[in-house]
Parts: sequence; structure tokens; C-alpha cells
Amino acid sequence: MDRAEKLTEYKQARKNPKGPAKRLYSMPEAAYYLGRTIDGLREIIWAGKIPYVKDGRRVLIDIRDMDEFIERNKMRFTY
Repeated sequence: MDRAEKLTEYKQARKNPKGPAKRLYSMPEAAYYLGRTIDGLREIIWAGKIPYVKDGRRVLIDIRDMDEFIERNKMRFTY
């Protein structure tokens, strides 16, 4: 396998990673996912509406908790 083939294979592997999908999101990523600002997300966390994972100084949000938050806060319009 020459260098060009290895490079092509490497680029393909980066486009289609083998492994589990990402589960924990940083504050900016989670805020984008929820359609909120980072400060808005902090307020949700401080109010205890979404749990978080603390890794040293990093605050991470589980995507399952974000999806649960969305489902819990869905509303339907009724007459």
C-alpha cells in the first residue's frame, strides 16, 4: 500500500468513525443542541432541570438527559 492509498484510507476512517456515537457534550455543544445560549444552559443546570457530569473543571451534559429534558418540556396546544 503506497502513501496515497494510506492517506485516502485514513481520511475515509475519519469521515466514518467506527465506535459508539458521542454521548457527553461540552457546554457550548449542549447549548447549541438545545438551542440555548451557554448562560441559558447554565441557568437550566443551576435550577436542577438537567443533571451534569463534572470531570475536573469540565462540565459535560449527557445527550440522553438533554433528550429527556426536551420530552419533559414538550407542550401541545389544545382548545
